[in-house]
Amino acid sequence: MELTCAIVEAVAVSIVLLASTPVVSGIYQFALVGLSVLKTHLDRSGNVMPRVSVVVPAWNEVAVIGATIERLMKLNYPADRLRVYVVDDASDDGTPEAVLARAEVYPGRVFHVRREAGGEGKAHTLNYGLRVLWQSDWTQAVLIMDADVIFTADSLLQMARHLADPKVGAVTAYIKEGGAHPNYVQRFVGFEYITATAAARRAQNVLGFLACLSGGAQLHTRENLLAIGGEIFSDTLAEDTFTTFRTQLEGRIALFEPNAIVSAEEPDGLVGLWKQRLRWARGNVQITQAYASLWFNRRRHPTLGSPSMAILWFSIFLMPIFQLFASAGLLTLYVLDPSVAWQLFRVFWILAGVAYLLVLFISLAIDTESAKRTWAEGVMFPGFVALILIVGSLIPPVLDGLFGRFPELEQPIVLLAYAWPTLSMVLAWGAKEFEARNDRLRWLPRWMLYIVGYGPFLSAVTFAAYVAEMRGASLAWDKTVKTGKVSN
Repeated sequence: MELTCAIVEAVAVSIVLLASTPVVSGIYQFALVGLSVLKTHLDRSGNVMPRVSVVVPAWNEVAVIGATIERLMKLNYPADRLRVYVVDDASDDGTPEAVLARAEVYPGRVFHVRREAGGEGKAHTLNYGLRVLWQSDWTQAVLIMDADVIFTADSLLQMARHLADPKVGAVTAYIKEGGAHPNYVQRFVGFEYITATAAARRAQNVLGFLACLSGGAQLHTRENLLAIGGEIFSDTLAEDTFTTFRTQLEGRIALFEPNAIVSAEEPDGLVGLWKQRLRWARGNVQITQAYASLWFNRRRHPTLGSPSMAILWFSIFLMPIFQLFASAGLLTLYVLDPSVAWQLFRVFWILAGVAYLLVLFISLAIDTESAKRTWAEGVMFPGFVALILIVGSLIPPVLDGLFGRFPELEQPIVLLAYAWPTLSMVLAWGAKEFEARNDRLRWLPRWMLYIVGYGPFLSAVTFAAYVAEMRGASLAWDKTVKTGKVSN
């Protein structure tokens, strides 16, 4: 019996320590951001301006497509070297008319490509447009973007300069949440984009790989797209990530250009955000399975197959599992050895506190404007309860004083704290469900999200993606609704 308990305790300790992997991974990744100023690729870039064809997949985008085309026409890029192809996926709103009106204003520069048999998804729509491009040799580079994305004036030039290096196959930009008057959901997304795009992809530049070219802003050389088959892989919900992996596995470099800034409209509610992120998370499940032989395999690719790539990838992909491990391990240890459980609990949340403070500092440093706009959501990103646990772990007298004054609360508070990593995901899912089902208390999901945290919301989405993939859910183009509220 004692041997059995010892084995169970050892396993519980191990899974709690394993559950800290995403936190340690985050510290490692953000510590690399400062080195990105030393690895910018600018020494191999040049003043090159290839003939660029912009491919914009569009399905019922009348609210945004006109403004998108107008901004593309105003880019600081030679007019005779830029063409825009809007690939209309059988839209039944005013999208065709909006595009054709701009084609009359900009003859020979704006083209409406109608796909009558639509509804198969974004990748199929992109491929229809690419087949049109390959009919001539005019195109030297292809800019793939979303219909709602607004490019800053110099962004294309800043991306194109890297193509002076023949080893570069693709370059992506920094997509920011661009709502003129963002609500709380959009501000959370805005802060997330600082961390997951502006910071994380700088670190990836340092490590020599890119996990994903942003689907809304990716510039490819003609040679790169033809080398991977001349089209986008269509049997997935993560066509942008598949393209990123295939680019690098074919021997070309994929880069992040942080100075190329574009704005996009993001969902303004938890239901819309859940739908968008579920699509992305399911794509990650598909990627993980498709490239099973790549992970920790430098022979397959020196950087994509590196331990750094695998650890960063699986820290996100397995986040719900890690959170379940944390709760299960701590609750098991509470029964077997409460003192060990408490020590591990404190270590876990101290590490989380270090990561939290590092993320806040780096985010403010690399995008001060966005960080100021989203500072409250940045502070509350892990959730109010998690902040209490971090403070209580970093400053033990906070909880010790509470337990000393109210000893009857110690057990329920400790059990709640140990269960919180899992409970927070459940409550985050509940906030989304409440928004979907109750119109009278629209304020409640907002405060639920601030309490449980945006991070647990994303973990709940990832867990839902596991379930959706196991059930074989549809791969249809379930796009989010755009309203044209991106700030210019």
